[in-house]
Amino acid sequence: MTITITERVFHFRQPAGTSRGIYTERRSWLVEVTDGRRHGLGECAPLPDLSCDALPPHIYKEVLRRFCDEVEQTGQLPLDRLRDYPSMLFGLETALLSAAHATPCDSPAGHPAPGAVLPRLFDTPFSRGEEGIPINGLVWMGRHDEMLRRMEEKLQQGYRCVKLKVGAISFDEELDLVRRIRERFSHREVELRLDANGGFSPDEALYRLELLSQYAIHSIEQPIRQKQWGLMAELCRDAPLPIALDEELIGLNDPEQKRQMLRIVKPAYIVLKPSLHGGIEGCREWISIARDEGIGSWITSALESNVGLNAIAQLCSAVYGPHITMPQGLGTGQLFTDNIALPLAIRQQQLWATDAALTDFV
Repeated sequence: MTITITERVFHFRQPAGTSRGIYTERRSWLVEVTDGRRHGLGECAPLPDLSCDALPPHIYKEVLRRFCDEVEQTGQLPLDRLRDYPSMLFGLETALLSAAHATPCDSPAGHPAPGAVLPRLFDTPFSRGEEGIPINGLVWMGRHDEMLRRMEEKLQQGYRCVKLKVGAISFDEELDLVRRIRERFSHREVELRLDANGGFSPDEALYRLELLSQYAIHSIEQPIRQKQWGLMAELCRDAPLPIALDEELIGLNDPEQKRQMLRIVKPAYIVLKPSLHGGIEGCREWISIARDEGIGSWITSALESNVGLNAIAQLCSAVYGPHITMPQGLGTGQLFTDNIALPLAIRQQQLWATDAALTDFV
């Protein structure tokens, strides 16, 4: 077994704004596994200032290389140590799974091109091209007029679940956006999700959630910054709308830590990103523990290229399918000008994996 690492920088079509800053490019490390006959490809994509394994690029590559060397020698993932490097774990899991499901005649996964077979990780209706996965539309932060225009575009495209990033501009302007949506569409017509990325202060959070709740919000992700379990537990208890945890899950890699946090905070949902939350096995673990505690979940991508997006979508299909009804956060493939072409397409607000998608790349 041989593993090669290729560094790639992807460029956004337009700046992607969050309360933590603005992204204009995305750095990833592609890992290709081959035994000379079969090939597998995975993507390691930490988010700067957010991932628990977001190291300086040269150090990240050195650490990743050491793990790759170990996998080459043993043929096994050192899960006990990779838990603290979730983006590396996810990329290596993806590469090994896609290699295991490849056939000797498949084209090398490291060089996807029109006509290439979509790397398969799991045998599901989605990976076979039989079912699509419903997704939400995503509206990035920006000026009030920009966000309103983006929201109008998503609604015109037919999205009936829209996720709105909040917490960066004036809250009054964000509240106005929400009000305008509800003046045109009831909650039965459009499900509205919000993501604050920890942008509210603890002193103002409950008041803001009370104002938002009058507009029938499905949920809000991470209203305050993570690692404030007591304050977050109070919000989950007192807020008049459901709270979902996202950043709160980062760095919690031990099963008992996960269970303890969920029992203390008691959120309505958790939002899982394999690159941040423990790779494929870590997300499976989160979902199992959350179900035991009566907590819902869904999966989203974390600005990976199509290589990571494909893996996340197939994981989603494996853990929630078949016949997924809750919209997932998998509509990020159109963000880059120089994405890797794979047969993935968005049709009628669903993500599809099918050879027919080769003329309609995400």
